[in-house]
Amino acid sequence: MTSEDFLEGQIILLDKPLDWTSFQAVNKLKYKLKNEFNLPKKFKIGHAGTLDPRATGLLIVCTGKFTKKIQEIQDAPKEYLTEIKIGVQTESYDTEKPEILHQDYSHITEDFIHETLSKFVGEIDQKPPVFSAIKIDGNRAYDLARKGEEVEMKSRKTTIHYLKDIEIDLPFVRFTVGCSKGTYIRSLAHDIGQELGVGAYLTNLRRTKIGDYSIEHASSQYLENEFSFKENL
Repeated sequence: MTSEDFLEGQIILLDKPLDWTSFQAVNKLKYKLKNEFNLPKKFKIGHAGTLDPRATGLLIVCTGKFTKKIQEIQDAPKEYLTEIKIGVQTESYDTEKPEILHQDYSHITEDFIHETLSKFVGEIDQKPPVFSAIKIDGNRAYDLARKGEEVEMKSRKTTIHYLKDIEIDLPFVRFTVGCSKGTYIRSLAHDIGQELGVGAYLTNLRRTKIGDYSIEHASSQYLENEFSFKENL
């Protein structure tokens, strides 16, 4: 692989580690590529679909002329391995914030959980989490929320194509989600908890597919300090 290859365009599949932002992962990759291949300062690189810091898995990065493909890739359906914890909530709908509002879930049966999950398959109305990157009057929602300001999130339409491979080990429920672009799995976890009547939040999330791209072909090596593209491409 040469500098011309990256300028002409490449698609790189990253396995994003836990607690990295998508921005950090792309910046690290950009730094390594620019140093190893002497790429210009204005070298184009970007990711096709943000992953939250508390999520791991497939992050697609496009370089050079292939950055024009970002929107097309972002529009593709996604798949996630998901774990939620019922009977408790957090303000962020995931593990970023501490647990609050503990409730007794001893009356919740497996049949009721399956029945509840089935209600979320198809087109649904969903409010994005307050702790999200959505802009409100030019400000990121999570910046406003972290300042303690009240943030009103508007509902939007999204589609859950399937919920499968359901495993119940209360208080944890695990399943695979196939969904359209713009779906917030944190909000899905929260809404499932509300429908169950005992609350829930997202404890684990791993993106495994974006369109035809799979986590099986992704690597976290690209983000390691000792990794050399020249030696491994």
